[in-house]
Amino acid sequence: MLVFLYPLMQMSRDTVLSLFTIGGRMARVVMIIIMVSFTLLPIAAQDIDNADDAVAIFNEAQSLHEKGKLAEAIVLYEKAINILPEFPEAEYQRAAALQSLGRTIESEKGFRRAVELKPDWTLAMTSLGSLLVKKGETAEAEKLLKKVVEMEPQNSSALIALTDLRKRAKASPAVLQEMLTAITSLTSKMNPSASLWSARADLEIALGNTTAAKQSVVRSLAIDPKYGFALLQAANLAIGDGDIDRAKQIAARLEAINETPDAVNYLKANIAATQGNFDEAIKFLDAMKTPGTEAADLRSVINASRTTSPADLEKLLATDANNVQLLGRLCNAYRKDDPQKALAYCRRANTLEPTNVSHAVGYGAALVQAKQYDAAVNLLRNILQKFPDNRTAHANLATALFQLDRYAEAKPEFEWLTAKEPTLAGPYYFLAIAHDHLTEYMDAMANYQSYLLLADPVANKLDIEKINLRLPQLQKLIKEGKGKKN
Repeated sequence: MLVFLYPLMQMSRDTVLSLFTIGGRMARVVMIIIMVSFTLLPIAAQDIDNADDAVAIFNEAQSLHEKGKLAEAIVLYEKAINILPEFPEAEYQRAAALQSLGRTIESEKGFRRAVELKPDWTLAMTSLGSLLVKKGETAEAEKLLKKVVEMEPQNSSALIALTDLRKRAKASPAVLQEMLTAITSLTSKMNPSASLWSARADLEIALGNTTAAKQSVVRSLAIDPKYGFALLQAANLAIGDGDIDRAKQIAARLEAINETPDAVNYLKANIAATQGNFDEAIKFLDAMKTPGTEAADLRSVINASRTTSPADLEKLLATDANNVQLLGRLCNAYRKDDPQKALAYCRRANTLEPTNVSHAVGYGAALVQAKQYDAAVNLLRNILQKFPDNRTAHANLATALFQLDRYAEAKPEFEWLTAKEPTLAGPYYFLAIAHDHLTEYMDAMANYQSYLLLADPVANKLDIEKINLRLPQLQKLIKEGKGKKN
């Protein structure tokens, strides 16, 4: 017996007490041995009795907690803590139950107490860090979560919380990519959670890779079809694709599974705003009990969408200088009338959200309007490496190269446009001119004729006249066998 008891005698009081929480036959055996031999341990008999009572109450509380009887569980957790004030597990579970009931202030206090009692307990540190992220207290949250990841590099919960933090802080693409690499590694291992796949999707969305994000969301929902956050991601991706019917269906599913009303109201507001139903969207936003920054941003977008005057948009911007939606609207509003002004707004929007392709493309278009063609070519080519099917980027790159007389480079851009939109007249005209300058007369003739078939006789009268003047000369050159042959 003494041989068996010796290790127990070397344990700290906290370690011995932690054995009480493991439950089952093993726990009862350990407790009996300790109680029989209490005179050999540096714990008073009364302390053992108190610990015994606290653990029994704690186990009863956990049983209620598992059944969803949170209020009753909290009462018992508190009773256990009153008996045994230094009981980190009870503090943690009580805090988790309080968080589930939306009692954030009390929950934070409980998580802090658990961390205080067990400073290196990564579970409590992660829960506290996640809660602080949601409160917007990112500095302290980052310190906690980074410590957890340093201790446990593959702690998925901490990585998920850090992902949320990085997204809210609008971290640089390099930082987001580093996070994505870490999470991708975890999803490649056995049994990744739905929340891990969802966090991966979040990073892919932030980096502009919506195709990969859609696949990650599908994987998340395959694990847990009722996972609310993944459903919200699927709905937002559907809105981005213009598939409003699918977004509405997902909103109905979220309501059916009793997802947080605020989340559903925000989604409905986003759907209504996308359809131009701004009054309805505002009603959903007003119905939110605790609207966050996303709701405030959407409200700003709606206000900006209702305003068409650039001067009014600038007044709104004066009260919210970093509102990217307003900057994007002003970028478009001034593009033709004041290219330099548009360029400044586009640059600011792109700086604030470098991963938002719309801002980047707007910036490129503004460079073209401002006749900064070389800069436009560099930017637009970088965009097309990541988003090869962006029509606006192709059109502006083609224009910039054309204006620089770089016809050989402009030609494939105009060919891409004619292939994608064969009924649009404009690209044929510029493609024909590019072929003409490159002495590819047969191709020039074919594209001039395509343009004449599609062009509006009134709106494009001047261009049509220019082509009609050029065609006889072009026919002569072709007849003489001049020009390059493809």
